[in-house]
Amino acid sequence: QVQLVESGGGLVQAGGSLRLSCAASGNIAIINTMGWYRQAPGEEREWVAHVTRDGRTEYEDSVRDRFTVSRDNSKNGMNLYLQMSDLKPEDTADYYCSANFVVPGISWGQGTQVTVSA
Repeated sequence: QVQLVESGGGLVQAGGSLRLSCAASGNIAIINTMGWYRQAPGEEREWVAHVTRDGRTEYEDSVRDRFTVSRDNSKNGMNLYLQMSDLKPEDTADYYCSANFVVPGISWGQGTQVTVSA
């Protein structure tokens, strides 16, 4: 089992920055790709960015030049980050951390809310 806990959401003005964190614990050895998704009110959950086990990153087009995804290992687990800059009102959503495994399966965090005011 892998547990994911997000933090770092909040309220920010347009043009501001936030850094989201996701702490993974449990059987982290089976984690392959880790990523961020978001879900705005009334919308489907959408992929934002991910980083593979070997450090390759990919981004959704609307965030490519504004967000940076990264990951690191600590003695207590594995951490995923999303540095968000030049935030826009349309970035307002609940942000979810995900971890895909080297065997079939995926874990999700509980989400953290990001609100960007105009």
